[in-house]
Amino acid sequence: MPVIISGVEAGSPAQRRGIQPGERLLSINGHPVEDVLDYRFYLTESRLMLSLESDTGTRTIKIRKREYEDIGLQFDTYLMDRQRACRNKCVFCFIDQLPPGMRESLYFKDDDSRLSFLFGNYITLTNLTEREISRIIEMHISPIHISVHTTNPALRCQMMGNRFAGDCLDILHRFAAAGIRMECQLVLCPGYNDGEELRRSLSDLEKLMPAMESVACVPVGLTRYREGLTPLRMFTGEEAAAVIEVCEFFGDRLAADTGNRLVYPADEFYIKAGRPIPAAAFYGEFSQLENGVGLCALLRTEFVEALEQEPVSPAGSRLLIATGVAAAPLLRELVGMARKKWPQLQAEVVPVRNRFFGETIDVAGLVTGGDLISQLRGRFCDRILFPDAMLRHEGDRFLDDITLDEAERELGVPLQPVPASDGQALLQALLQ
Repeated sequence: MPVIISGVEAGSPAQRRGIQPGERLLSINGHPVEDVLDYRFYLTESRLMLSLESDTGTRTIKIRKREYEDIGLQFDTYLMDRQRACRNKCVFCFIDQLPPGMRESLYFKDDDSRLSFLFGNYITLTNLTEREISRIIEMHISPIHISVHTTNPALRCQMMGNRFAGDCLDILHRFAAAGIRMECQLVLCPGYNDGEELRRSLSDLEKLMPAMESVACVPVGLTRYREGLTPLRMFTGEEAAAVIEVCEFFGDRLAADTGNRLVYPADEFYIKAGRPIPAAAFYGEFSQLENGVGLCALLRTEFVEALEQEPVSPAGSRLLIATGVAAAPLLRELVGMARKKWPQLQAEVVPVRNRFFGETIDVAGLVTGGDLISQLRGRFCDRILFPDAMLRHEGDRFLDDITLDEAERELGVPLQPVPASDGQALLQALLQ
C-alpha cells in the first residue's frame, strides 16, 4: 500500500527535486515502501531512485545525498501506517483492568514489531507475518523486545488466550540464529508460570545467548477492576523470595560462565520479599530499567555519588516528595543520607496510596493526579517533588487526564517532576 507524503521540508533534497505533498511514495531503489522501517532502511543509500504516484500518473525522481542524510519527506504518522493491535487475551492483561472513562488511547493494546524497535515496546510474536519476520532478519533490526512469559507452548497458549501463541516460540530461535538481539520479559503470575515453569523458561532462554541479552521477571499487576476476569492474586513475600532465588541461581551461573547475568528479577520482588536490593554492579548495563529492574540500585548509587561531590547547601525550601508506596522506604533512606550532611534540610517523603487502581498497585508510575491531589491537599510546603514516571511521555498529564497545571492549581504549590532513576537530578531538586 503506497505511503502518502504529507509535507516536504523546506530546503531539503526532496524539495529541491520537486516532490510535492499529496504524492504517494511507492518504492525506493525498486524496494516497496509500506512503513517507517522500509523507509529508513532503504533511505540510507547515497543514490536513490524514488517512484512516486499522483492523480496524474507515476514518475521517477533521482536523488543524490550523503549516506544516512534525511531527504526531508514528512508523513502523517511516525509509523507511516496504522498501529497493529494485539490479538491476545492474556489472563494478566493490565489494559483489561482499567476503569471506564479514561482517555481512549489508554485502552488500545499494541503488539507492533516496529514499536518494539523504535520505542522499546514489548511484542508477543503472535502478530508477526512471515514477511515481517524475514524483514527483521534481512534488515537486522535490533534489539527486539519480546514478551515471552513462558516457553511451555501449551501454558503460553493458556496464559495468552491465543491457540497460536505456542507456535511463535520458534521465532525466538530464528532470530537468535540470525544474530538479532533480544530483550525479553516474563510477567509472572503465582501458580501459573513461576516455580518449575520459571526454571523451564529460564533454562530454554539461556540457550539463546548471546542473542538473548537479558530477561526481566516482573510480577503481575492487579487493579481493583477485575470483575469477570480470570482469578489471579499477588505474590506473597515467601513466593517473591522463591522467584528471586530461581532468578539469582540462573544469573549467578551465567555470570560465572559468560560474564552476563541475563536474568533479573524486578525490584518489586525484592521489596515484597523484604530483601535488600542488590548493588548497581549486579545489573550490568541496566538494560531492563523500563521494567523496574535495577531502578532502585541506580537511583541510590547516583544519589550517593552526587552527595559526596555536592558542596551546595539546601536553599531552605520545605519539600514534600510524593511517590508510590513501594519506593517510599528507599527515598526516605536517601533523604536521611542528605539530612546527615545538611541537618537543616526540610524534606518529607509521602507515599501516595493508589485509590484509583486499588492499593495492590504500589508503583509510582501508576499514581494518578487525583490521588496526588486528594492525599496532599492542605500539606504545608513550598514545593512538591514527584517522579516524572507519573506523567505521560509528553510530560503534561497524569493517567487520569488531570494536567500538571490543574494539579498545581488544586494544591496551590509548584509541582516539580524529577527523572525517576536519576539520583543526581533528585539531589539537585532537593537543594534548589
